[in-house]
Amino acid sequence: MRVAHSVLKATIRPFVDRYFALAENGPLRGARAFRLANFAEILAVPLIPPRGTLRRSVSFGRFRAEWLWHRDDPGPDATGRGAILYLHGGAFTAGGLHSHRRLAARIARASGVALLNVDYRQLPKGHLLDSIDDAVTAYEHLLAQGFPPQRIAFAGDSAGGGLAFAAALAVRERGLPMPAAIAAIAPYADFDPATRAAHPNNERDAVLSAYSLSVPPSVGFAGDGRIDPRWSPVNHEFTGMPPALIQVGNTEVLLSDTELLATRHAAAAVPLTVQIWDNAIHVFQAGADLLPEARAAIAEIGAFVRGILEAGGQAAAESTRTLDRGPA
Repeated sequence: MRVAHSVLKATIRPFVDRYFALAENGPLRGARAFRLANFAEILAVPLIPPRGTLRRSVSFGRFRAEWLWHRDDPGPDATGRGAILYLHGGAFTAGGLHSHRRLAARIARASGVALLNVDYRQLPKGHLLDSIDDAVTAYEHLLAQGFPPQRIAFAGDSAGGGLAFAAALAVRERGLPMPAAIAAIAPYADFDPATRAAHPNNERDAVLSAYSLSVPPSVGFAGDGRIDPRWSPVNHEFTGMPPALIQVGNTEVLLSDTELLATRHAAAAVPLTVQIWDNAIHVFQAGADLLPEARAAIAEIGAFVRGILEAGGQAAAESTRTLDRGPA
């Protein structure tokens, strides 16, 4: 992990900062730069899922998704066993089914349930509000298919991790039943760069900076640079939100977002487990083929999801038995 951190800080971070500088003020400003980032998904086509993974495509019209599950685990037809709704990262400009298939499949396997990997709309084709709508639409699809809400977990990494919280807040606002849990990897949940820029990790992060993360909301979402505070999950009250697990590196600039989310959970008395991994690069879990820490982290996510969904299943079964017995 220490080696990966040093190498990426010397190579990837300068590249990411230069790209977002072009997106902000360069010849490819705005939509053209974001469209260029979209093409990175094509480069991820050769990333096949781990052996034993089964897949099934789902089309929602405005966006697409795919089911991932291991052949030894219940598939998406076993609605009573539960599911994970997964939202990929990529700063709302990159990433998709191909780039995150291996990571999502590993999380599905560790959790023992099928996972719906959602390729939500992102810049320049969709605003953050479109991304949230797509996530909620995918959740409504799971409910319509017969998945009990107490056996559905939201999960995601980076932008997708923040989107998991935003989607749960939207679910609450729309009066839908809440999912059972949220599992987030380094969630990007605050679109105001001020707190992140003042954080000591702004100089330590191997991949991202407060500046690079400021461009998608200011140039892409706002256009005029005026960021609506309501877009950021960290600015909401968390009463009624499901229990959550967050994994983040101790040198990540997005540790700032996790700290703010922790404050919101504590204020609302909502259970939250935060795991801070030493020298962990951004979304290190994607490196599970090489990093033992990544495999350990995915196992932790799996244990968290299993525990929550199994408890939800037991509660649902007890509720059914009570209804069958009728009033005392």
